[in-house]
Amino acid sequence: MTWWQALLLIGGGTVAGIINCLAGGGSMLTVPLLVVAGVPGNVANGSNRVGILTSNAASVSEFRRLGVGGFQHALPVLAPAAVGAAVGLFGISQLTNDEFERLFGLLMIPLIILAIRRPPVRTDGQAWSRLTVTIVFFCVGIYGGAIQAGVGLVMLAALSRAGFDLVTANSVKVMVTLVVTCIALPVFILQGKVDWVPAIVLAIGLTIGGWIGPRLSIKGGEKAIRALMVVCAIALAIRLLFFS
Repeated sequence: MTWWQALLLIGGGTVAGIINCLAGGGSMLTVPLLVVAGVPGNVANGSNRVGILTSNAASVSEFRRLGVGGFQHALPVLAPAAVGAAVGLFGISQLTNDEFERLFGLLMIPLIILAIRRPPVRTDGQAWSRLTVTIVFFCVGIYGGAIQAGVGLVMLAALSRAGFDLVTANSVKVMVTLVVTCIALPVFILQGKVDWVPAIVLAIGLTIGGWIGPRLSIKGGEKAIRALMVVCAIALAIRLLFFS
């Protein structure tokens, strides 16, 4: 890996870390950057998870320092998301990446509609029944365990429809992503699908972005987050449907 590739990974990782914290979809930038740095495509997915782990850990810590606690809200969704992640890790071995990504690209269309339509804001998070929350986050976990790219967008849309304001939803999202990644990353490591040098360099940038993101989330508020969600969702849908 050359010096310019390292700078590209750190710079791109920082931008992606901020995007992941504010909305989601940063992995559609970081995975191609890993390929540019010489990481094989089938290893880039696993290598990317190292930075996803560190950046979300940084975001969780910064949200808590800033007084936005998502832990108690995250508890009902952690278990179904974790089980879904395990299923997704198995499922990705049964489908090709192209098949899985094109399927998700189609699912992004209703997601964009949900992101544009602002739901009634409730602070108790009980707009959905417990069964609905369980099913939705089980499905979110499946995708997060398998591919990761865009899972933050799915969670934000789901948490928004469940009644959370988007700043609180962001704090819940990074915590759930952290748990899902803790389950997925060891599997990729055992399969030999992590190229450690570029993964660690990328993780530096992602962690910086993960630390900056919560401040921008609180400062920008609902309006800025929702606008970024729509832009990222459209970009991700185009990439998955036409450039997989």
